[in-house]
Amino acid sequence: MSARKKASRLLVGLVAAGTTVGALFVDAVLPETARQHMRNPHWPAHAKFHNAQYIVMSAVLGGVGLRLLSSPNGDPDRNRVIATAILSVPYVGMFGAAAFPGTALSDEEFSESPANKVMGVEVNLLSASICLAVLGTSLALGRRAR
Repeated sequence: MSARKKASRLLVGLVAAGTTVGALFVDAVLPETARQHMRNPHWPAHAKFHNAQYIVMSAVLGGVGLRLLSSPNGDPDRNRVIATAILSVPYVGMFGAAAFPGTALSDEEFSESPANKVMGVEVNLLSASICLAVLGTSLALGRRAR
């Protein structure tokens, strides 16, 4: 396997691992951000349900991506491309959700929290952009390696 293909697989694997545990860690475990999500006493149960749904969905998509990358079955390049497409779902969904009327990237009570912005950019969109950029880079590396 060429160095480019190895790098491509590594990048997809990093995003897959982060996708598997990231939403759980950020939305339910890390105190500064969990208090804005699953540990927010102001959130109704239905909002927490949808957040939990996102956490589980992300873990499943990340796990499927990892399985595809490590599978001894099928074409490894095809598996990597499919894993990349699957792993893009929660990050593309972040932008789609932000486009719906009445949605917000953070609750008003946390709008000034330093955990929500990095250099003035909403951390949700920043992290989604980084993951999509890494996945795109992986596709480019894998393509050149043919």
